[in-house]
Amino acid sequence: MSIRIFLIFFLFINYSLNSAADEKQLIINQLLEINNFTFSFEQISQGKIETGTCLLVFDNKLKCYYIDDKQKEIIINNKTLVVEQKRYNKIFFYPFSKSPFLKILSKNSLISLIRESNLELNDNIDLIYIDENKKKITVFFEKKNYDLIGWKIEDEFQNEMYFSLDIQNKNTEIDNDLFKIPSKLIKK
Repeated sequence: MSIRIFLIFFLFINYSLNSAADEKQLIINQLLEINNFTFSFEQISQGKIETGTCLLVFDNKLKCYYIDDKQKEIIINNKTLVVEQKRYNKIFFYPFSKSPFLKILSKNSLISLIRESNLELNDNIDLIYIDENKKKITVFFEKKNYDLIGWKIEDEFQNEMYFSLDIQNKNTEIDNDLFKIPSKLIKK
């Protein structure tokens, strides 16, 4: 009797592990097909909700337009992050090299994160990863088509940021000038 229970337990564990590996591979296959995508988003950080649209280009390029009174735009180009408040003509430069967000903007890093993460299945597919700085990154994918639908990360100040997204278009023609860093910030 105990051998039978052990065999059932073993088959269940083996099936669960294979299922998780299959889910991860299906997500990776989906990502390999994508070079860029546009999306609408909702960002929740420190109790503040912000919305807008973004364009993400693998690798390491992001441009977001926020729907707010400051006319905020964010540009990420490789390891440079710029926040521009057009209404007030203000530009802020932030180093981006140590952000866990870099793991999401780089396709190879995102694929590595997927492979190294723990998978949880619920309404979506949640991949949970703890980075070398003990910061938790959770990336969410849709179950039916394996599209990226958001992430939750902890910033350098231990603030949690939740970012949900709805992909609108994939692999469209992109003007690289969108990702130019404003000249005020370029060191001469």
